[in-house]
Amino acid sequence: MTEYDYIPTKGVPIKAWTRGLPIEPQAMTQLHNVAALPFVHSHVAVMPDVHWGKGATVGSVIPCKGAIVPAAVGVDIGCGMMAIETGLTSHQLPDALAPLRSAIEATVPHGRTSHDPAKDRGSWQEVPNDVAGHWQDASYADGTLRQGLERLIARHPALAQANSVHHLGTLGTGNHFIELCLDEHDHLWIMLHSGSRGIGNRIGSYFIERAKREAERWHIQLPDRDLSWLPEGTPLFDDYLEAVGWAQAFARTNRDLMMARIIETLRTHLTDFRLGETAINCHHNYVVEEEHFGAKVWVTRKGALRARVGDLGIIPGSMGARSYIVRGKGNPASFHSCSHGAGRTMSRTQAQRRFTVADHERATAGVECRKDAGVIDETPMAYKDIDQVIAAQRDLVEVVHTLKQIVCVKG
Repeated sequence: MTEYDYIPTKGVPIKAWTRGLPIEPQAMTQLHNVAALPFVHSHVAVMPDVHWGKGATVGSVIPCKGAIVPAAVGVDIGCGMMAIETGLTSHQLPDALAPLRSAIEATVPHGRTSHDPAKDRGSWQEVPNDVAGHWQDASYADGTLRQGLERLIARHPALAQANSVHHLGTLGTGNHFIELCLDEHDHLWIMLHSGSRGIGNRIGSYFIERAKREAERWHIQLPDRDLSWLPEGTPLFDDYLEAVGWAQAFARTNRDLMMARIIETLRTHLTDFRLGETAINCHHNYVVEEEHFGAKVWVTRKGALRARVGDLGIIPGSMGARSYIVRGKGNPASFHSCSHGAGRTMSRTQAQRRFTVADHERATAGVECRKDAGVIDETPMAYKDIDQVIAAQRDLVEVVHTLKQIVCVKG
């Protein structure tokens, strides 16, 4: 018995791991549009956290032969999760967790990016030595992060307009977060979620627009212009692959830097702080060449993790819900993939209109976090039930650890 729903379309079929969970009409329309593209191979795999996105849904896995749709990767290229187990338990934590949250907030820039650099809370005003060192030394392809971006800008000057080094080692806003969690054995974990920040957004948006211009040049008619693609074998395709690879390296380095700073902060504030054995750092917005169902294909995972046999991954809930450390089962029908989180049930605007600060306070009881109007769009009620999301993909992953946050930092 299959664990997914088989949905026929005018193109390839859709296989959806969404039993017991809603798919909004706009998202279903997007899935049918993607399935009708002429180069999609075998089928489209839909994860239980699926929801509407730009061009392609968040929570979809799309294998393509000879082309890539930049919108099927998205604009937060390389966005992902990092989690590290520590050797501490709840008994070694202070009774009051607010100072610990404040200390983390002080060491990692977070929050809204302003068009005025002097007021930008989400970036470095002066780049610290550890960040500058990684910018100069972190390896990417045949050079460093700095050199890789310089090569891309030489061919695509518009990329120079984005913030880059000043966003390295910073959290951002929206659904990005830093959390301290306790697992089922009362062990403390550090977990964070962030991506390639301003420069990744610029890269994604730029190549989506370039793909649209190519579609217009060749008079390609599409139900959604955001589904314009770049054909393999063209300079733009090669440049996009290089840019995505660079943004993934930036995003991974970004998470590494933040985690290092958080660890040093905890060493300062917690007695006998030490790290455990498990550390995970995984992307969930990216493209990679893989072999599936007898063909080499370009697999775009937009809001989806790779879950080959034995792969460890992180599937977070919302600010007031559980998160899960999972191990992949390598299910070929999902292209060895699983969900990347709980998935939204409504837009940020809808959440702000529907819920109050009092609603949010009740939903995040017991969590040391922001409880003001500025984070209502991230309140737990705006997300799907993470336990239902996990249940819907039991043939994709097995649960290794269950985490419950006790501290949450949001931008």
